[in-house]
Amino acid sequence: MGEGHWTESHPLTASKDVMPLPRPAPGTLRWWIVGVLGVGAMVAVVIWYGLAANVGAVVPEVTAYRVVSDSQLEVDYRLTRPADRAVTCTITGLDARKGIVGTVTDEVPAGESRVQRSVEIRTAQRAVTGVVDSCVRH
Repeated sequence: MGEGHWTESHPLTASKDVMPLPRPAPGTLRWWIVGVLGVGAMVAVVIWYGLAANVGAVVPEVTAYRVVSDSQLEVDYRLTRPADRAVTCTITGLDARKGIVGTVTDEVPAGESRVQRSVEIRTAQRAVTGVVDSCVRH
C-alpha cells in the first residue's frame, strides 16, 4: 500500500518519476532579489501617492437641487474638507443643453470637517440642474 498507492490512484501523479522543480540559472538569484525589491518599492510609491493625493482633499457632493422658478435654483451640497480650513466653492446652474445660466460663490468659514450647505442661484433662464464646479481651500 505505501508510497505507490497514492501515485497510481491519480492520473496526473501516476508516474513514479518525479520531475524536479526548475531552478534559476547560477548567478541570477541576485537579480531575482533586486527585481522583487524593485517591484515592492514601486508598489509602495503608488500606494503613498494615492494616499497623499487624497489626504486633505476638499470633496463637494450635491445632495439635492430644487428649481424654484424660471429665475431661481436652490442647491444643497455636502462639503468634506480638512478641519478648521475655510473653503470657497463655486456652484453653477445649468440649462437643458448644459449651458451656464447662473453662478454663485459660497464662502464656507473654517469649522467642522463635514458641513451641509444650501445656496440660492439667480438664473438668466430656467435651470434644470445645479453642480458644484470647484472648491478651493484657503
